[in-house]
Amino acid sequence: MLTLERLRIEQDAFTMSADLAVAAGQKVAIIGPSGAGKSTLLAAIAGFVAPAAGRILWQGQDLGPLDPGARPMSIIFQDNNLFPHLSAADNVALGLSPALRLSPDDRRQVAAALARVGLEGFENRRPGALSGGQQSRVALARALLRHRPLMLLDEPFAALGPAQRAEMMGLVNDLAAAERSTVLMVTHDPDDALRLGGQTIVVAEGTAHAPRDTAALLADPPPALHAYLG
Repeated sequence: MLTLERLRIEQDAFTMSADLAVAAGQKVAIIGPSGAGKSTLLAAIAGFVAPAAGRILWQGQDLGPLDPGARPMSIIFQDNNLFPHLSAADNVALGLSPALRLSPDDRRQVAAALARVGLEGFENRRPGALSGGQQSRVALARALLRHRPLMLLDEPFAALGPAQRAEMMGLVNDLAAAERSTVLMVTHDPDDALRLGGQTIVVAEGTAHAPRDTAALLADPPPALHAYLG
């Protein structure tokens, strides 16, 4: 279980609080107005933003003392964080070795991860030779290779068209089920939240609210979410 225990985040004039829990294996969308703090919440969980108060726990362990790289999670950003001078295989391999010192077994794991996301045969292509959807698949393969129980997605498919976005959401669901991952995904699109299934956290007016069933939440949104959805 991921627990945000009386968490408070402060950045200049911005403040946000969260006191909630996400069950292990749950898939949770994070939705709310622009600037409400959705990405900041993920950054705090990942260890890039230090809370002003409260704790972040995974399975009862306080993550506060851990550096981002030591936390039990992978994170995928909107730009996918791919290095343009590296091949798809080497971008994925960074999940195993930042220095790219790879054994033959490591190389086999990289190839298998690319195959799982539908990119078998694309190992030597650089990001510039890949479509937006293919770049997102490379980022997912890298996260998959890390085998971390938490997957944090910060609008990774926002630049894709509707068909590609739906396809990528299906792939995320398949991989999360296979890996038994807990998924938190920032999105601005309620359709993405519905495709993810599970629950949704609404971030608005300085608060990250406890997760609720997505379909029920969108069918009867609270005032802050209703104002955002229009």
